[in-house]
Amino acid sequence: MQNSDSELEYRFTEFMRVERQLSPQTVLNYQRDLERVRHTLETIEFSGWLHLKERPLRFAIAELHAEGLSGRSLQRMLSALRSFYRYLNRAKQCDHNPAIAIKAPKAPRRLPQTLTSETLGEVLDVPPDDPLQIRDRAMMELLYSSGLRVSELVGIDLNDIDLGAGSVIVEGKGRKERQVPVGRMALSALQAWLRERHLFAEFDQQALFVSKQGNRLSARSVEKRLKEWGERAGVAGSLYPHRLRHSFATEMLAASGDLRAVQEMLGHADISTTQIYTHLDFKQLKSIYQNAHPRAKRNDKN
Repeated sequence: MQNSDSELEYRFTEFMRVERQLSPQTVLNYQRDLERVRHTLETIEFSGWLHLKERPLRFAIAELHAEGLSGRSLQRMLSALRSFYRYLNRAKQCDHNPAIAIKAPKAPRRLPQTLTSETLGEVLDVPPDDPLQIRDRAMMELLYSSGLRVSELVGIDLNDIDLGAGSVIVEGKGRKERQVPVGRMALSALQAWLRERHLFAEFDQQALFVSKQGNRLSARSVEKRLKEWGERAGVAGSLYPHRLRHSFATEMLAASGDLRAVQEMLGHADISTTQIYTHLDFKQLKSIYQNAHPRAKRNDKN
């Protein structure tokens, strides 16, 4: 690969990191997607990013699909490429965008996994045995209570929590802050953790959730701890932070029917992202419909 191509990729990812202020993980995803497409292009036809045409890019996307990449992954790659070429266009490096007209194979809509309140109760109501389990329980209660992303959870500082008002301020995607309510059980669990937190955290540590070493807990560590809790409790499937967020959203929408309120609490920029939760209770809705609608009731005599 020519140095100019390497330099273009580097400048683009730096632009996304510094100017767009995207998270390190998002920037890394952009970098990996560009590299994956480039490696595939090099086996087909590639004379550099500035000279790439639509035809070889279509072949590359088809090749990646044949290798087993899902429609969702290919959509993400094409989105990264479009952003990359918009950056090159603005920087006057080139005046075309070969990815603009290419569509990935349609990804099947996957409904998020959720947990029933009874299953969550079996996990959350187990008395913790030590300070770290008290911390874990507070994390799980807060994730479920307020529908947080794991990145939002680990980013919470002590001064972001208002126990009296029952609320927490979190920083979501695009560094947008929002204030969300915290439920009674989560507040109780947080108070229990705050009584133990000094065993690990230094005086000047601002992070709400810390590791055994006293450092801010990482998202990976949270995922690992929740997985262990799920395995001990015998939860069907894996217990992970986003599953608690999905469970929160589903129950909130079922109870309130207020899609806009759920969108606000989840921090979704687009309400279409929130609308996926309207599909989760279709089986229950269909059962109610068949039992209630006069033209839908089954004739059991037939």
